[in-house]
Amino acid sequence: MIWYPYEQMKTMRAPYEIVDAEGVYLYTREKKLIDSVSSWWSVIHGYKHPELNRALISQAEKFSHVMLGGLTHEPVKRLSQKLADWLPGDLDYTFFSDSGSVAVEVALKMALQYYMNRGETERTMILALEHAYHGDTFKTMEAGDDEDYHFVLKAYGPSRYVVHIPTEIKALEQAFEAYHGRLNCLLVEPLLQGAGGMRMYDVSFLKRARELCDRYGVLLIFDEVATGFGRTGNRFVSDLVLPDILVLGKALTGGYIGHAATVARKRVFDGFYDEHPEHALMHGPTFMGNALACSVALKSIELFETGDYMSKIKRIEAVTRREMEGFTDPRIREIRIMGGCVCAEVTDASVLKGYQQFAFERGVFSRPFLNCLYAMVPYVIREEELVKVLDTMKAWFRV
Repeated sequence: MIWYPYEQMKTMRAPYEIVDAEGVYLYTREKKLIDSVSSWWSVIHGYKHPELNRALISQAEKFSHVMLGGLTHEPVKRLSQKLADWLPGDLDYTFFSDSGSVAVEVALKMALQYYMNRGETERTMILALEHAYHGDTFKTMEAGDDEDYHFVLKAYGPSRYVVHIPTEIKALEQAFEAYHGRLNCLLVEPLLQGAGGMRMYDVSFLKRARELCDRYGVLLIFDEVATGFGRTGNRFVSDLVLPDILVLGKALTGGYIGHAATVARKRVFDGFYDEHPEHALMHGPTFMGNALACSVALKSIELFETGDYMSKIKRIEAVTRREMEGFTDPRIREIRIMGGCVCAEVTDASVLKGYQQFAFERGVFSRPFLNCLYAMVPYVIREEELVKVLDTMKAWFRV
């Protein structure tokens, strides 16, 4: 039996079985569905993209995977160089892993060991945001702040190593004043907090965070697993404010295969680069730098560049604002729009009960969570398809 995610297996409804997928569409045996959530926000080019397919097949005909321990290969070298060239500033040193959650674990481990290597053993604390979500592995759960996902940690009691603050500059300044000597990092989902409720905040918070991190010698980590590759309307939020460590995943491979990257600036890398073996980063996921994943990631980035995807995202945002701004219902607390994301936050989660089947019957796959009815569509969606997704959202409040 399959053990499905985020479900009570005894009471869950049967999932929709997909038999094919192409473009923005998922196909069951009976229905054709627009995927309004891009398979957890990753399938930015749509399904069965011919160029991504060819990249995978071409690499598989050579080899699919070799370990990076004592070995290397052309796709991983090319992807590392591409990221170094493509990302802002001196984000030049990439450590690969196989999921976004693990990549955040690596970032947190880097931040802690960076100071341990310098003899600053008191810097054991993480500053993070309220409503944060960084994954479901244990340290990322500790850094997160969402009991709907991480209530299991109640068994351990309150963490002594993580402080959570709201996205308010005053709270940020107070936290640095109180804890700066013990902090090794500030970890944030920049501008858009995804699984914590599609919460959006202003770039001024991040700019002040950069200033305070510089003043007090704290590393700034951006978890752009969800926000990277244009989702906020920026190519990367890191283009606006440069972090010390950047985490990428999801859309890195166009949603084709699990892979992630933890990318560090030179000063962070230099904190590990010396004659002492104990200063090395002792981490090594089996499938890090997987050749198939690297090959499809390279092609995905090429499509993003040559297809002028930032213009596609601006069009998605413009259409979404045209269709959704001003739409009201007593059960809607707020409608939020940013780049390729729209969220209708309702007053009570029970308002959304039954929406998934409602959307399915109208040819849209959706997966509301908490009190959020949202869409994060593939960037290749046509205007009439996007309007259908948004009309379905609005229709729910008219029945």
